[in-house]
This record gives sequence, structure tokens and C-alpha cells, in this order.
Amino acid sequence: MSQPESPVVADTTVAAGRPVPAAAPSAARRRPFALLGSELALVFRRRRTWAMLGALALVPILIAVAVRLTTGDDSGGPAFLGDITNNGLFVAFTALTVSIPLFLPLTVGVVAGDTVAGEASHGTIRYLLVAPTGRVRFILVKFAGAVAFCLAATLLIVLVGAAIGAVLFRIGPVTLLSGTQVDGWSYAGRALLLALYVTLSMLGLSAIGLFASTLTNVPVGAMAATVVLAGASQVLDQLPQLDWLHPFLFSHQWLGFGDLLRDPISFDSFGSNAVLQLGYVVVFGALAYSRFATKDVLS
Repeated sequence: MSQPESPVVADTTVAAGRPVPAAAPSAARRRPFALLGSELALVFRRRRTWAMLGALALVPILIAVAVRLTTGDDSGGPAFLGDITNNGLFVAFTALTVSIPLFLPLTVGVVAGDTVAGEASHGTIRYLLVAPTGRVRFILVKFAGAVAFCLAATLLIVLVGAAIGAVLFRIGPVTLLSGTQVDGWSYAGRALLLALYVTLSMLGLSAIGLFASTLTNVPVGAMAATVVLAGASQVLDQLPQLDWLHPFLFSHQWLGFGDLLRDPISFDSFGSNAVLQLGYVVVFGALAYSRFATKDVLS
């Protein structure tokens, strides 16, 4: 008499929000970056992501158009606006400076706050963990997805700013903060460094958003908490009575990229910002894992 076949429970994973059969453990080991690729595809396929990137791209465009329509080529004006009329390459720098206090934290908060809570609200975490995907790997991949968005957002602002500046204004040698003039290609390298600096500045906020996302199954709540904390940190950084606290605020170094616009380039602020953001990533990353390690993913 033949023995009845034992039931087989297929491993599942999630791609674009839908559970699908996953590869065997040996296949998963052969493709260690499959989950990361799936996460990046999920982040950048969303209409919400493209809408936020589109809104960020509008920042340099609106700045350049407004300056072009309201300021003559030879007129002065406020500091950044006068620089733009003299050299369109300053549009990218101005757009980054304008975006850092509000627009970038808002979009980063939305993406980071949705990392875990979004999966929980759709009931897909259980499938990811059965895949097999360890909880440490899950947290790391979700954080990597948020960091990838930060990098894409800052690079987009720089590239669109340079493009619209070249179209609407004249391009020539750029005068740095130290008074030295560099050509357009040298400034392009510094603009990329600015984008990396701003991306680095958003790592602490991304880690905070990841932790907030593990505390709830409602993505909007985690998003709102992350954005509010970003605003609160900037407000506290403006209070002289809290001078002792300022160096420890994750937003304290957000606008400290002036050293990258000097000749020679100084990486002191870059290093200080990296240490500050790394501290937040370690602390809130550990808190996120601690919370997620005990999270009931079947609820």
C-alpha cells in the first residue's frame, strides 16, 4: 500500500507586494542580492515614489524659472539668486539648500516610515520571513531601500538643477567660497560630493523612520512621526538655550557642506557628519531590530 504524500508547504516571498513562490534555500544562497533587488524594484515602481521624485525635480525648475522671470541677467539680488544669474550651475546648489530643511526630510520620512509598517499593513511580512529571510537581513534590506531613495532624490535635484541652469543661464567658471575659480567639470565633481553629503545627512532620519515603522502596522503613523521628528530637531537646533544639545541632533550638520566648496576641499564637516549619522544608524538600527525581533508577524 502506497504511503500518502505528506503535505508540502511552499516557501513564499513577496515581489511588488504579492506573495509568489520563492526559490529553495540553496538558490537563495546563490542569489544573495535577490531580496535587495526585489526591494529596490518595489520602492521605485510605486507611483508614490515617482510622484515624490517629480515634486523634488520641480524645486530647481521653479527656482530657475522664478529667477529668470524676475531678475535680469546683470542684476544682483539676494546671495544665491545673484549667483544663479551669474552662473546657472548654482541652481543645483541652491535647490539642494532649499530642499534640505523640508522637502527631502518629508519624502525620506514617507519612504522610511513605510519600510516595515507597509509590509505589516499588507500582511506580507510572514511570506518574506518564510522565504527564508532572517530578520536581520530583512531590516538591512529595508534600510538599504530607504538609502537608495535618498541617493536617487539628491542626485535628481543636482542633475535637474544643472540642466535647467544650463538652459536658462550662462555657464562659466565657478567662484568657490574660498574665492578660487574652477571650471564646470571641477564643479560637477563637487556637486556630486554635495549630493553624497546630503544623502549621508539623511541616514540618521532614515534609521529613525525604520524604527518608527516597526512600532506600528499603520504606515501613515510612522511617516508622520518621522517627519515631525525631523522638524522638531531643526527647531531645537535653532534655540541658543540648547547649545549643549545641538552637536547631538541628527539635523545639526545638514547644511554644513561649505567645506566642499572651498579650494582645497576640506572633508572635516563630511567626517563629522558621517560620525553623527552613523551613531543614529547604529542606535536606531539596533532599536528597530530589537523591536522587530519580537514583533508578531502573524497578526
